[in-house]
Amino acid sequence: MRVSGLLHLLVLIFGLVTTWVFVRRYINFNMKTILLERWGDMPRTKCGLSKSCPDNFFAFKITSGAANVVGPSVCFEGQMIMSPVKNNVGRGLNIALVNGTTGKVMTQKYFDMYSGDANLLVKFLKEIPEGTLVLVASYDDPGTKMNDEIRNLFSNLGSTYAKQLGFRDSWVFLGARDLNSKSPFEEFLKNNPDVNKYDGWPELLELEGCVPQKVY
Repeated sequence: MRVSGLLHLLVLIFGLVTTWVFVRRYINFNMKTILLERWGDMPRTKCGLSKSCPDNFFAFKITSGAANVVGPSVCFEGQMIMSPVKNNVGRGLNIALVNGTTGKVMTQKYFDMYSGDANLLVKFLKEIPEGTLVLVASYDDPGTKMNDEIRNLFSNLGSTYAKQLGFRDSWVFLGARDLNSKSPFEEFLKNNPDVNKYDGWPELLELEGCVPQKVY
């Protein structure tokens, strides 16, 4: 009887342990499945914004360069227009033009504001068509070649800080050709040796948001 009872006890214990292991594995498997399903169902926002833009708005993200090491990037409606990976950014001001109605990228260029020809930028800014969104990101030095004419042209696009832009400042901006007021999309950081994050440069700036589609 004692042997028989011991055997029954061992069988009972074995059954309980087996059941516990099975249940634990089953629960873990289902939890992983649920988490993977939820992860897969998570909506991906355009340009990695914290939340999706409403209808009739365009998503954008502009990041300035970091010192003279990492180049800037410009993303619009999920499309990376300019970035170091695309190898189409450079020292100075990096500018992308987008149709404010269709969201189609029109062109992108960078202008060397340290040793380049400032007249090239003047010509470019004067030829921007009406209804065009202008996305700007600084890299290294956006201010040495700045003159009053360029500052006024950017101010007419809605910039508040263009008139302050100087040597190695950080600047990101989204304006428009026919904007009648100051743009709400702009960040500026002055080059200040006392507070600079990098050796000789302020920290990079990031600007993201939803800009309304222009409807005629």
